[in-house]
Amino acid sequence: MKNLLCALLRILCRILFRVRIKNVLEDAPPNDLSVRPLLIIANHQSLLDGVLLGLFLPVERPMFVVYSGARKYLLFRVILWLSDYLTVDTANPMTMKKVLRVLESGRPVVIFPEGRLTTTGSMMKVYEGPAFVAAKTGAHILPVRLDGPARSYFSRLNRQPRRFFPRITLNVLPLTALPMPEAPTAKLRRRKAGEEMRKLMQKMSCAAQYNQTLYGSLCDAIRLHGRSRRVMEDIKQIEYSYQDVLKMSLMLGRLAGRLTQPGERVGLLLPNMTPTVALFMGLCALKRIPAMLNYTAGTDGMQAACDAAEIRTLITSRAFVEQAKLEAKISALQGVERIVHLEDLRAQATFSDKLWLLSYALWFPRRVEIPASPEDAAVVLFTSGSEGRPKGVVLPHRAVLANIAQIRAIIDFSIEDRVLNVLPVFHAFGLTAGTLLPLLSGASLFLYPSPLHYRVIPELAYDRGCTVLFGTSAFLGNYARFAHPYDFYRLRYVVAGAEKLSEAVRDLWFEKFGLRILEGYGATETAPVLAVNTPMAFRSGTVGQLLPGLEYRLQTVPGIERGGILHVRGPNVMNGCLKADQPGVLLPTASEFGVGWYETGDVVDIDADGFVRILGRVKRFAKVAGEMVNLEAVEKLALAASRDGLHAASSCPDESKGERLILFTTDPKLKRADLQASARALGMPELSVPKSIVCLPVLPLLGTGKVDYVQLKRMAEEMQ
Repeated sequence: MKNLLCALLRILCRILFRVRIKNVLEDAPPNDLSVRPLLIIANHQSLLDGVLLGLFLPVERPMFVVYSGARKYLLFRVILWLSDYLTVDTANPMTMKKVLRVLESGRPVVIFPEGRLTTTGSMMKVYEGPAFVAAKTGAHILPVRLDGPARSYFSRLNRQPRRFFPRITLNVLPLTALPMPEAPTAKLRRRKAGEEMRKLMQKMSCAAQYNQTLYGSLCDAIRLHGRSRRVMEDIKQIEYSYQDVLKMSLMLGRLAGRLTQPGERVGLLLPNMTPTVALFMGLCALKRIPAMLNYTAGTDGMQAACDAAEIRTLITSRAFVEQAKLEAKISALQGVERIVHLEDLRAQATFSDKLWLLSYALWFPRRVEIPASPEDAAVVLFTSGSEGRPKGVVLPHRAVLANIAQIRAIIDFSIEDRVLNVLPVFHAFGLTAGTLLPLLSGASLFLYPSPLHYRVIPELAYDRGCTVLFGTSAFLGNYARFAHPYDFYRLRYVVAGAEKLSEAVRDLWFEKFGLRILEGYGATETAPVLAVNTPMAFRSGTVGQLLPGLEYRLQTVPGIERGGILHVRGPNVMNGCLKADQPGVLLPTASEFGVGWYETGDVVDIDADGFVRILGRVKRFAKVAGEMVNLEAVEKLALAASRDGLHAASSCPDESKGERLILFTTDPKLKRADLQASARALGMPELSVPKSIVCLPVLPLLGTGKVDYVQLKRMAEEMQ
């Protein structure tokens, strides 16, 4: 009787939910599901999950582990009648011994490590019990990612758009194992095993979710969340729906496409506005490559960017150019053949263009896209130039989408969130995390054109009820100083990146708003996030753990005892870079570890739990009297002596000692004696105390908020 019912259910699910089983890594050998012991783990999205796994996985008579809290659902109790199950209590680790005995008997076991249904759409807390059982038995683990059940009426998500019969996919990953961690006590081994299971679940949740283009991902978001969903707003205070964004993208892309060729790199010099994002997507749809120019870089920086990417067409806005006073910079650019203003571009729309849009393109948006590979270039971003001339970083669709999937795997972003993005879209952090992440995830997005309006931005966060804010340490510090204690009352996440988070800023946010800043780390070349602290994995003084799917190696540096130069490889790494002295030539990503590896240039230390601690950049070390001195440690020393000032260390050649340290500060009262006292208190050597202190009204900053170390280096050398 049960077998007949299962067969009927299998046919019904195939028809209604169009269920399919997909091997995520198609080039991997097929899984041998006859191996024993076998533990099947899956994410938990709905009450259908167990049924789907039991009906469609080719495993005979698996035992389902059911957490006691799930039995309260009537439907779930009815479904359990069709399968063999074992009830366990998540609060009682001893009950997992039953699961251990079943595995040891040779019977496959299906378990949901999260224990409960997701209420956020992202991964919930992972319990240690299943991980310890897997490690104890040496079981073969089969990870299965369920996509689709969360959009059904069997899920427990609040505002998630639901359908009666959404398409469901079972993504099967290769078999893996979870070795028993080494630790002095069983309790610690259990905890470490739980951490490894959490990482495995995160890796599973983002595996191969990037095999398409950015425009294709936008079309998916529209299909999932509905055309009427309002997703974007800017300073014009107009809320744009997905339909509005799509309409704008298609028309601007069509008009810009007439002036350019497929594969051409098109310069964009535009602020954080909805038309900028729409034009970006429209160009991607027609296989043009947006090159996001940094309008704060100065004439030389912009010229270097245009030369490196061989930009012949530049799209900007007449109103923006006038307000930002960019006329002189643009007129000085050499090699740019055509400068197009958005105001003029819109005026070129004809009746036939509007007819094409309203009768065809808007309703069949995927047919408009010129076919492209996920490995094709999606965008060119330019490095900040904080330590040299800007270079063009060529990011494929795969890299950007992979980074978004990696972020979503470790931090829960939902359609209930409202992101305030003040970071410019020419910055990798502002583009990927601040703009594309919410747009492609269904979250609401408010775009603000300048991060420098320190009084306005906290008021915006309060007025719009924003829940997520991205920023740099310098920007977040200024927002905190000018904000009312209640301005950030709705914030769930405050994420800092692009530069080291100041301890003073961290303390100020916690004391004034009761918020813990999540510090992250990345590089433009990695689209950009590499590591970030999360509510599930946080360690103060670090930048968190590396994102799932990333490999790393450390290269030793002579003179530096701890850590080494970080090299990474993963799906979010760039295709290569463009340099001004070799215009248009793509230099493939490679390091001494081989092709595909990227050398970050940062000296890091990674502890036993995988938390990354930034020790400094290789270029930010000075060799004084034969010893390597970390300039960031010098800045930390200055901060200990003067918490209210801003400090930046540099160096210049010295005949007697090789290099001489110079400290630039905004504190006129800071003396060398204060630095010496701080060095003694912190146990730092005398070599770390700068010989010269230069007081400046303000430190020179780049448009991204980073300190302009190139200018400081020039100033230091001029002081010889």
